[in-house]
Amino acid sequence: MPARRIGLLGGSFDPPHLAHLALGRLAQQMLALDELRWLPAGAPWQKVGRVMAAPVHRAAMLAALLRGEPDQVIDTRELDRSGPTYTIDTVRALQAELPGADWYFILGQDQYGRFDTWRDWPELLQRLTLAVADRAGQLPTPPAALAAVPHRVVALPLPRQDIAASDIRRQLAAGTTVAALAPLVGAAVAGYIDQHQPYSRGNAQGNRG
Repeated sequence: MPARRIGLLGGSFDPPHLAHLALGRLAQQMLALDELRWLPAGAPWQKVGRVMAAPVHRAAMLAALLRGEPDQVIDTRELDRSGPTYTIDTVRALQAELPGADWYFILGQDQYGRFDTWRDWPELLQRLTLAVADRAGQLPTPPAALAAVPHRVVALPLPRQDIAASDIRRQLAAGTTVAALAPLVGAAVAGYIDQHQPYSRGNAQGNRG
C-alpha cells in the first residue's frame, strides 16, 4: 500500500481568504494529497507584537472558508500550545502520530526565501518536501544557506492572487462593507466577520509570543 500523502499549510490566517483557498486546492490537486491539514498559528514568533484576531475567531473563520472542501481538515494544536509557535515542534509531533506518511509543507516564495531563519530548518528539510507557490511563472528561489543544502522542493504554479490579509485588515479598519469583503474572503467568512466582529477592539489581541 502506498504511503499516505499529507500536506501541511500553516499561517496566521488573519483573516483566511480566497488566495489561501486557491493555494490549498492547487496543492491538493498537484501533489495528489490524501489529506490537507491546515495549521492556524497560535503565537507566530515572526509576528510578536502584532495585534491579531483571537485564536477562536481565526479558527472559526478558517472553518467557514473550508466548509464543504473534501479531505481538508483544521489542526488546532498550535492554537492550543502556549508560547511561540515553531513549525518544527508541530512536524515532530505529527510525524510521531502518523508514521510512514509522505509529508509536504506548502508555503509561499516569501516564506521560502527566509526559510533559513526558521528554528531547526535543516531538520525540517530532512523531514518534509517543500511545495512552494510559483507565482508569475518564476521558479522558487531559495536563500543562499538553503541552496547549499540538498532538499526536496516542488513548484506549485499558482495564478496571481491580488489578495493579502494585511490589506483586508486595513479595509476592515476603514469600515469596508460585507459586500465589498466577500470577493476577498468568500461569503461565509465575510458573514462571520460581520456577525462576530473579530477585529473589534474587544476581540483582537496582541501576539506576545
